[in-house]
Amino acid sequence: MKNLMLMMAAAAGILLTALPAQAVDRIVMLPVGAAMADNDAQSRLGDSVHFYFGNQPAPAVLEKLGSNKTSQKTNAFGKSDEKACNWAFLSAMLSLQKHAQSIGANAVTNIASNYNNVEHASATEFECHAGAIMAGVALKGDFVKVAR
Repeated sequence: MKNLMLMMAAAAGILLTALPAQAVDRIVMLPVGAAMADNDAQSRLGDSVHFYFGNQPAPAVLEKLGSNKTSQKTNAFGKSDEKACNWAFLSAMLSLQKHAQSIGANAVTNIASNYNNVEHASATEFECHAGAIMAGVALKGDFVKVAR
C-alpha cells in the first residue's frame, strides 16, 4: 500500500511538471480577409455596422461615441491555429458589433489587436494567441457614426 501511494505521488509530480509544456502560447498573425471569409463571418456580421482596421480609410466621422475593447477565447483542442483563431476573431467582431449597436454607432474604426493591452494595429492582419486548449483574440476600436 505504501509503495502504491509513493508511485501515485511520483506520477502526480511528473504530470504536474509536464503540464506547463502543454500550455504553450503561440502568437499567430493571420489575415483579416481570410477570417472574414471563414465561418460565414461576413453574412453573420451583416452590414449594419462597418469595420475599419488599423489605418484603413473610413468615411467622414460625424460623431465619436467612445472606445471599447473585447477579449474572446475559443476551444482550440484538435483544431488548427487558423481555425481556432478565426472562431475567436469572429466572436470578437460580434462583440464589437453588439456594443456598436447598443450605443448607436454605425462603424468601428481604428480596430487593433490588443492582447494583454499590447496594441498591434494593422489594416490586413490580426493577432491571436493559440495554445493546445484555448485560442484568444483581443481587439479594441473606436465607435463612431460615419457619413454613408
